Amino acid sequence: MKRTTTTAACAAAVLLTAALAGCSDSSDNSSRTGYGTTSSASASASASPKQATVDTKTAGDLGTILVDDKGRTLYLFLADKKNKSNCNGDCAKAWPPFLTKGKPKAGKGADEKLLDTTKRSDGDEQVTYNGHPLYYYSGDSKPGQTNGQDLNQFGAVWYVVDAKGKQVES
Repeated sequence: MKRTTTTAACAAAVLLTAALAGCSDSSDNSSRTGYGTTSSASASASASPKQATVDTKTAGDLGTILVDDKGRTLYLFLADKKNKSNCNGDCAKAWPPFLTKGKPKAGKGADEKLLDTTKRSDGDEQVTYNGHPLYYYSGDSKPGQTNGQDLNQFGAVWYVVDAKGKQVES
């Protein structure tokens, strides 16, 4: 009986995973950045990123924060060093890096002088702002969400970033 229950539980997990994968919306280039994914880094690694744009948006009590050109929230990781990402492997699956091809652009409210890139261990170019590598959070399923704010994961705390390139504390 125990083997049947275990087999049924495994089958249910496989079906749930397949159903969730089938519900993803690829029209927003989520496979390019890994944004909104929790289990597949291969899609983000195989697709070519485009030139990134950093904008700002008001996010309630958090004030004006950095977002991408689609309004998706960008985060910094306190375990990173200046212009050096320390988020790889499982960390990068939960917190996909904000990648670019070429020099990133400053959009509305962002300071072009604070924008730069850093080379990741896999060779990809990640956008930095005021020396902080930028990331998405896989728990943010749509633009404007800030579910990653103040989370302590992978050895340090994650914060949204203000237009001056500073962490925003809740």
